[in-house]
Amino acid sequence: MSEPEPSPLDDLPPLSEQTPDLSDPPGTPDALDEAIAELQGVIEKDSEMGPLDDEFAGANGDRQAPGTPSGGLQGMVMSIPVQVDVIIGSAEMPVAELMSMEAGSVVSLNRKIGEAVDICVNGTKIATGEIQSLEDDPSRLGVKILSLEQS
Repeated sequence: MSEPEPSPLDDLPPLSEQTPDLSDPPGTPDALDEAIAELQGVIEKDSEMGPLDDEFAGANGDRQAPGTPSGGLQGMVMSIPVQVDVIIGSAEMPVAELMSMEAGSVVSLNRKIGEAVDICVNGTKIATGEIQSLEDDPSRLGVKILSLEQS
């Protein structure tokens, strides 16, 4: 008669040796106090900078034009680049039709020539516009804003 094969579980240490050391777990009062103190420092620094509107208002209360250089956190926020897309249309088709496309194929869009286009920022529609050539470079396209979306 042959001996039974050893189980891979036989090689594991006993559970008492696997128990993690809980003497200083994450989230102890010291670590929590440090995190709270750091957060309070950030809040105090932010409150010293004042609200966003104060930094971008001119002497008479008018807002400055976008892109006006300014310092601090608000200036950094205002300089964050965003993706602006002008959506001239879309199409839906079966995969088979998509796979049969080749150079010279034409995709029919859901909009007509002259119809308003959607202007989206980071994927959110913010306005509608009209496609036109640029005055200073007629070989390039631009979009004239017709209306802004209501928030």
